[in-house]
Amino acid sequence: MRALFIIAWLFIGLAAAIYHYGPGQKRLEMDRVDSMLDQARTNVSLKDYSTVIDQFDAIMAELPSAKRNLAQRLQLEKAKAQMHDAKLPDARDSLESLLTDLHNEAEPDQELINETQNTLANAQYYRTWLMRLEGLHEDVWKPEIESARQHYTRLNEIAVAAGDTAAAEKTAEDLESAVRLARMDLEQLQGLPLPNQ
Repeated sequence: MRALFIIAWLFIGLAAAIYHYGPGQKRLEMDRVDSMLDQARTNVSLKDYSTVIDQFDAIMAELPSAKRNLAQRLQLEKAKAQMHDAKLPDARDSLESLLTDLHNEAEPDQELINETQNTLANAQYYRTWLMRLEGLHEDVWKPEIESARQHYTRLNEIAVAAGDTAAAEKTAEDLESAVRLARMDLEQLQGLPLPNQ
């Protein structure tokens, strides 16, 4: 009886060791990632965007490949932080790449696609505003605002089809702002404050 108890105790220890060095390591990794995410979210609320960008990079490097959806969501959040940290061209390029990846998924996450498309349209809108203030030729900024207009139009169609009146009103306002920006004289634009993100 005593020998049976000792053998059972050894098997429990062996099972604990197997779990610790196998699935337990993955759990420890995810706990560390969760802790890093909490810190990043705190820094977002503190508006410490340059730190947040570095933190999102570190988190994405730690994520297992199975957490693809989380990695894509973090890429979106990083791009938003870049927009606030005066890294608009980097954010825009990252968002365009992310949107392409999302459309190529076997089972696309439509909510994430919509949010990415909206953020990309916003980045293109702000970038157009800045390009116009820099005095760049219409051939340079026109494709950017046209792309933003198309994204807003698509998002408006989705909101209307879903019956989401609040989202439909918001996207209609964004669409109207994009059209207005494209048609506005430079003198009028220079007299306006920079848009708020």
